[in-house]
Amino acid sequence: MESKEFGHSTIMKFKEKVDYSAEGIVSKRVLQKEKGNVSLFAFDKGQQLSEHSAPFDALIQVLDGEGEIIIAGKSYHLLEDESIIMPANVPHAVFAVEKFKMLLTMIKSE
Repeated sequence: MESKEFGHSTIMKFKEKVDYSAEGIVSKRVLQKEKGNVSLFAFDKGQQLSEHSAPFDALIQVLDGEGEIIIAGKSYHLLEDESIIMPANVPHAVFAVEKFKMLLTMIKSE
């Protein structure tokens, strides 16, 4: 997984800031702070992040394509311009039903 951080005070069209990689997942860090971070992801069809949990509340915003988000064993299908919140410390996974781009905002729980 490739990762790159962006500079401050930059106008961005997030959908255009990350490219698909054949049979892969690309991630780019937009912003990272002690209390959380913002990252872009591009998944090729069929790629996935296996089940895991994190000490962050997380907001997924779908920028392109179709993804399946599994939270605590329940499946949610999201399309472009749809979003979902994942609670901290709850197991979740991400699967690209089709090519899929998302913006992930994570905020550390106190």
